[in-house]
Amino acid sequence: MPKSALIIEDDADIAESVRYNLESEGFAAVVAATGEQGLALALDKGNPPVLIILDLMLPGMNGMELCRRLRRETQTRRIPIIMLTAKTSEADRIAGLDLGADDYIAKPFSVRELMARVRAVLRRADDHTEERYEDGRLTIDFADVRATCAGVNVKLTNKEFLLLSTLARKRGRVVTRQQLLDQVWGYSYYGDARTLDVHIRRLRQKLDACGDCIETVVGVGYRFIGSASGSGTAIDSTP
Repeated sequence: MPKSALIIEDDADIAESVRYNLESEGFAAVVAATGEQGLALALDKGNPPVLIILDLMLPGMNGMELCRRLRRETQTRRIPIIMLTAKTSEADRIAGLDLGADDYIAKPFSVRELMARVRAVLRRADDHTEERYEDGRLTIDFADVRATCAGVNVKLTNKEFLLLSTLARKRGRVVTRQQLLDQVWGYSYYGDARTLDVHIRRLRQKLDACGDCIETVVGVGYRFIGSASGSGTAIDSTP
């Protein structure tokens, strides 16, 4: 059975073009013209989407608010979201990505580029098979989007948790600053790369006693080494 992709776009021509190309890639594409309709389809347990293409300028509930709602819901918080919009300022891109979008593409756009980005975000999603990381002091529950240090819950923003989980899934390996920007902010991000260093600093501060889990590799990027260099383990609950 084809995987379902949800297109939330009020421009009929654009929606039809995206639908046609997604179906050419083997998806069963569904179109919603309003934010409210899109939310209802995204939460349809009988036909949950594996991907959401989201316009920002929607009648009723706008795309930013819809993205925020989708990231709050347990059922949809891990579904890849690609924002598709005419709003192209750096502030708009940062706002969308910080809300939890996986990528951001501006109109007018190349359908071939959009399909390449669809494949990229789905590859990243497929890589996320582990359910949890723990090393005796730090626990990261990838499925439940939660981290604890010495049994105390660590309150992280969506972007901070995505940054932590991206590093933890590649533990022991150096992840370059550009790779982190690509995977956490989306490769359409063209802002100041120093935002990554700011997020890392805040993440370490929030992790408190477990902040030593992230090692700086000067001039290259960062490496996840576990709290107190513990020999952490990943737990996969998949049968």
